[in-house]
Amino acid sequence: MSDTHTEEAHTGPIKTPKQLLVTSILAFVVPVFIIIGLVIYVSSGNKPAAGADNLEKAVAARIQKVGSVEIRDANRPLRSGEDVYKAQCSACHAAGVAGAPKFGDAAAWAPRIQTGFDALVQSAMKGKNAMPPQSGGDFNDTEIARGVAYMANAAGAKFTEPAAPAAAASDAAAGEPAAAASAN
Repeated sequence: MSDTHTEEAHTGPIKTPKQLLVTSILAFVVPVFIIIGLVIYVSSGNKPAAGADNLEKAVAARIQKVGSVEIRDANRPLRSGEDVYKAQCSACHAAGVAGAPKFGDAAAWAPRIQTGFDALVQSAMKGKNAMPPQSGGDFNDTEIARGVAYMANAAGAKFTEPAAPAAAASDAAAGEPAAAASAN
């Protein structure tokens, strides 16, 4: 009797070949299905972004273009200095926001006017102190220069408002580079 009892103590839970076959298949198949399920979950594209209420809007925001192309009418008439001031410059220069010299304040504009028109235009184009660069926005460089002349003249300067670059426009229309035309 003691032989039978010691034999059962050393055997495992699998007693038949059928149990061995089922256990072997399940030991292989179950982990494979778990891995496949995890891969499908991770690679699915329908997971909402963190904090996104509208999934389509969140996806559109993530895949938006980095840059854009804007087509403008090159033959449109140039805007006057007053128009540029009203549309672009008055937001800061009318009230003197962030240290901007107020429109018509001769005392604040005097040291700036002494630097000359070209220096003022370069400050407007590239930005200075709290003023961001104005070049490349809604106005071309000549229009920005006209706005600078308008503001400086209101404070006592006697700058002439720049004219449209007619020589560059006629050279470009003829197909001749501007550099070659200016060398002649």
